[in-house]
Amino acid sequence: MYNNKGRYALMAVFLLAGLVCVFYHQYQLAALSALLMCFVIWSHFKHGSVLMASKHFKNNDFGRAKALLAEVTQPERLAKSRRGYYEFMQGNMALKEENFDKAEYHFQLASRFPVGGKNEKSYVLIHLANLALRKKDRERAEAYTKKAKELAETQRSKDIIVKIEKEIGKL
Repeated sequence: MYNNKGRYALMAVFLLAGLVCVFYHQYQLAALSALLMCFVIWSHFKHGSVLMASKHFKNNDFGRAKALLAEVTQPERLAKSRRGYYEFMQGNMALKEENFDKAEYHFQLASRFPVGGKNEKSYVLIHLANLALRKKDRERAEAYTKKAKELAETQRSKDIIVKIEKEIGKL
């Protein structure tokens, strides 16, 4: 749950502690320090700053969330559980900037990874259906709506799906 600077500082602390332990011939503590540093490096690649970004995203602090997501230089290395959230947040940021092609790309990727429960996955599909409606692509909008209907659990998502179905009927 650190950003890049925090992880680098933590790695420096573990490295320094390991060197001090080696100086005082405490090899077991030095090994523990090296293990902890390896864990921080692993979490840097597998989890990135996605968790912190999601907290800012939920609090509608989109600028900070976008900055934290930008720290993830290689999203393909993220763990599957983090990659879905990463792509979902990137898609929502692109929607806010009205960059619909980029938003569709990120939502397409988010639909391939776990995003949370069934309801969260239904929201990804709802976004994709809305983007298909925007492009007047009836077939894709119907397909996304059908899948979203199967996954929707809350009344809000079901209401949104009904509205999308009405819009599809107008095409």
